[in-house]
Amino acid sequence: MEDHIKVADYFMVCTGTSRPHVRAILDELHVRLKAAGARHAKAEGADTGWWVLLDFGDVVVHILQPEAREHYRLDDLYKECELLDWQAEQLPELPETSRS
Repeated sequence: MEDHIKVADYFMVCTGTSRPHVRAILDELHVRLKAAGARHAKAEGADTGWWVLLDFGDVVVHILQPEAREHYRLDDLYKECELLDWQAEQLPELPETSRS
């Protein structure tokens, strides 16, 4: 990302199928990243669930409903950037107390 966009090193763009789904993705990210020791500013847009933005400094996360993703076309903005194989990345283990 750094050669194309100077705001962050990584951008993650994902789609939630509905407001509750967007909220569930946000909640899961919060739990997992908190377990890994990461902190973020307030989740922008969480109240509407249309487009949620999380800023971790070097990483910016966008969670959008399908219509929002199509409307804002963030994928076009980032199309020149290298893709990361996120499925190959190791996720932090959740403590047993976080799973309930």
